[in-house]
Amino acid sequence: MGPVAEDFDQRINEHRSELLAHCYRMLGSVHDAEDLVQETYLRAWRARDSYDQGRASVRTWLYRIATNACLTALEGRSRRPLPSGLVAPSEDPSLPLVRGEVTWLQPLPDALLGADPAGAAVDRGSLRLAFVAAIQHLSARQRATLILRDVLAFSAAESAEILGMSTAAVNSALQRARGQLREAGVPEEEVAEPSEREVRARIDRFVEAFERADVAAIKQLLTHDVLLEMPPMVNWFSGREHYGAFMDWVFSMCKDWRMVRTAANGQPALAAYWRVEGGGYHLHTLQVFSVTAAGISRNTVFQDAEIFAAFGLPEELDEGQTR
Repeated sequence: MGPVAEDFDQRINEHRSELLAHCYRMLGSVHDAEDLVQETYLRAWRARDSYDQGRASVRTWLYRIATNACLTALEGRSRRPLPSGLVAPSEDPSLPLVRGEVTWLQPLPDALLGADPAGAAVDRGSLRLAFVAAIQHLSARQRATLILRDVLAFSAAESAEILGMSTAAVNSALQRARGQLREAGVPEEEVAEPSEREVRARIDRFVEAFERADVAAIKQLLTHDVLLEMPPMVNWFSGREHYGAFMDWVFSMCKDWRMVRTAANGQPALAAYWRVEGGGYHLHTLQVFSVTAAGISRNTVFQDAEIFAAFGLPEELDEGQTR
């Protein structure tokens, strides 16, 4: 590989983290996002001789390739929801859990973004599960327009160039997208969050309470309107009392748990392991948390082998093993 090719590789590789985040927001799937980033780089490499730096920056050019690859990939696909965006909340935590035959939204491991070489290019707030789930309600082109304009701060003209649309069409699509998000109850302004130290302290207390199977202590850490959902099950619950009742049922099956800390979508996350016969602990779920000043406001619990693999979680923990 010559110096020109090496320079080209270096210039495009600087944007890998933010392109992965972009494809993830569009697709709602870690595996698909990684595939689309690879496709973007393959297309960019093949078209490198036709790139005109006088027309667009490398970053804008890559976003055009990635966005259109995502739009093509989304043709004929259904959206990836979470249970709270699909059905009404369950009123009785004692009822059987129902598996939904749905292609669910997946969480994104923070580790895949690494130490982002593009600096502040990856807006972690726009990776929150609640936001990514909300924009799944938009059409693919509206989703792309909203991300380019409101998340990535491309101008209307730049977005039009990326999408192959007129500026007027971009502005119209953006207004429709914003309106649909308002109707879905997505706030236009971010809710003030506690400090990283305060978030960690609350999650530490949650871990302690969970490992003691202490439902009363868990409930003290929650907001009054906390939301608990568990794809692939469609059942989901709203409110501290429903959450507590469900945890009573969980701990009736097993009271011996170990929790392993990780991070997803710019949010704290825990892998939950339960005690199995013969000793040791088996991976049960991955839990992603939204934490506000008032407490834990959302807990999205995943139970999927593909997700576990994406996070590099071991299937078993030995006695006393922690990470």
